[in-house]
Amino acid sequence: MEKLNMKQIMSLTLTLFAIFFGAGNMIFPPAMGQVAGEHYLQALAGFILTDAGIALLGMIAVVLVGNKIMDLGDLVSRRFSLILSVTVYLLIGPLFALPRTGSVSYELAVRPYVPEDYGWLASLLVTAVFFSLTYYLSRNPSKVVDIIGKYMTPVLIISIVLLYLACLFLDKSQHALQYGPIQEAQGEYQDIAFFKGMIEGYNALDGPAGPVFAIIIINAVTGFQVKERKHVVKYTVISGIGAVVILSGIYYMLTYIGATTHTVFENGGVLLHEVASDLLGPAGGLVLGASVFLACMTTSIGLTTSFADYFHELCPSVSYGKITAVVCLFSFAVSNVGLSYLIAVSQPVLMMIYPVLIVLILLSFFRKWIGEKKMVYILSMAAAFVPAFLNAMDNIGMTFGILTEYARKLPFYQLHLGWIVPAVCGAVAGLCFTKKNRAR
Repeated sequence: MEKLNMKQIMSLTLTLFAIFFGAGNMIFPPAMGQVAGEHYLQALAGFILTDAGIALLGMIAVVLVGNKIMDLGDLVSRRFSLILSVTVYLLIGPLFALPRTGSVSYELAVRPYVPEDYGWLASLLVTAVFFSLTYYLSRNPSKVVDIIGKYMTPVLIISIVLLYLACLFLDKSQHALQYGPIQEAQGEYQDIAFFKGMIEGYNALDGPAGPVFAIIIINAVTGFQVKERKHVVKYTVISGIGAVVILSGIYYMLTYIGATTHTVFENGGVLLHEVASDLLGPAGGLVLGASVFLACMTTSIGLTTSFADYFHELCPSVSYGKITAVVCLFSFAVSNVGLSYLIAVSQPVLMMIYPVLIVLILLSFFRKWIGEKKMVYILSMAAAFVPAFLNAMDNIGMTFGILTEYARKLPFYQLHLGWIVPAVCGAVAGLCFTKKNRAR
């Protein structure tokens, strides 16, 4: 019987956790906690749902239909599958996630020790070194990457736990930063904390990464001689739930740190470093910064190799080395626009794309009943994209006249979920369209 023992299941769980725990997972929860204040738990629940939750569902969806994200897209068509996979790889690659690894490394490991006037120069130097190392290690697979992942991720987790315990138990009255009871929520967190937390969860980019990284966990499971599909699905689900539990615990600690810190900072990366240095001393800030730098390095290498492998397979005439070089150069350039700006630019894009991905993932669980009725997928995703696009643009102050006015009347629009009802209507319309065509 194909059965894994507890040690093997824990190995899969920790592997999955290490895959998803990257730069975004560090910086968004503390920043969210500081603004969510008294409603930080509701915001955290929303964050976990759209971050770890969608990532887990995406992995399960891929395991149920095949082995990789292309198999999920094939439910619609080969052309759509190509568009989906290219879009997702760009999101978790050079457009957002990859440059962010460099930005977060600089923000937490170096920026606090550099005079403000020389910040731009330090950023250029640090990110140049960071992506040069990424390029070298991505082209020359080495045990160094495994060693960093094996030892530095635990050090990073221990640093976060110690920081959380310090926030919980230390007398903070004599420290430089201001701490205290959790304050009132600000902005949208006053009324819709859970739903605002969902939008923040988009930013961590684990949702699109889930279907991409499904192949890694599938290979890990089959590496334990588990071959039968139902058992592969079973252990993917078990290890996935375990990884979500660990991630949720880390997110809670990071969010609590932000919620109890009254001194306002530009972003979550700066907040974490300053709190670590203040409560744990200079050594605390240094250890946290070094751990983040190395953890981000492993994430950067993983994302770069995944991206280069995929596009080399897509375009065999372009060498793996050239793709890696272009990705690292592009990510180096983008990472220097600044972490806060990078976050601001990425959010509206993710608000448009996530609903489409969520709809596809959820519908894939009903493929047995949908069968060959591909218009169900097409119309549902199209109907979700339009209001999601209008909502994202509205969120940054850009409107489209009567289209935006109509969109604002949709149920749940103010909760940033105006796409739900149109998506359901699109799925129903797809079913009706198929039935009519068959009747003819």
